[in-house]
Amino acid sequence: MMILIAAAVNLVVGLLIGLTGVAGFLLPMFYAGSMNLPVAESLALSFAAFVVSGILGAWNYHKAGNLDLKFGLKLSAGSLIGAVVGVRLNQMIPEETVKILLYTVVLLSGISILLRKDRQNETSRKSFVISDHLLAALLLGFVTAVICSLSGAGGPVLVMPLLVVLGIPVRTAVGAALFNSIFIGVPACIGYMGQCNMIAMLGLLAITLAAHAVGVLIGSKNAVRINQGLLKKGIAIFSILIALWKLFA
Repeated sequence: MMILIAAAVNLVVGLLIGLTGVAGFLLPMFYAGSMNLPVAESLALSFAAFVVSGILGAWNYHKAGNLDLKFGLKLSAGSLIGAVVGVRLNQMIPEETVKILLYTVVLLSGISILLRKDRQNETSRKSFVISDHLLAALLLGFVTAVICSLSGAGGPVLVMPLLVVLGIPVRTAVGAALFNSIFIGVPACIGYMGQCNMIAMLGLLAITLAAHAVGVLIGSKNAVRINQGLLKKGIAIFSILIALWKLFA
């Protein structure tokens, strides 16, 4: 029964990622909070899903002309190193502390989604555009990857709002964030898989990844039909309430 529930959750989260680019951070909360899996297993399963959604989502955004591949590679070069550092830090921090960090990141992510306004013409008013600055892109990729790989937060939920603030158009920011999540997810997934018995989890992994992929594909094909502003606000409010419950219950 729990495997079927996990598949359903991955389907829904994949759908939301396909529609909005965010919501991946709900997966580690589900695995650690509802299924009571150890943190390492929760993060291994979550980052495996993030790799799948990153590949499928980035490809669709690339086909639509909303992925700046050159900038995405700059950002992701820093993220490769940051993800490895984040996994190492996770091994040094007690499990309960990591859970608190995860729920705190989810809370802040929900607040950031709720407060952020999507404006396609923001770049025209920005004097600084991060895609023009290699060192800034590398640093942003490194710092956000450390936070994401340590806590289990999906990359886009942190990276996308920051990219918009730093002069990247919204749709391009979503594409870059999804592409970047691949480079966070691969080293993080490998690192956390090395800390748990993945042989025993292969069935769960296969079913949840398949469900997640279906959700992402359906969501990305129907993104233009959904009021994304309303949907993102719903995700944000839900995330804030769940995080507050887990932190203070």
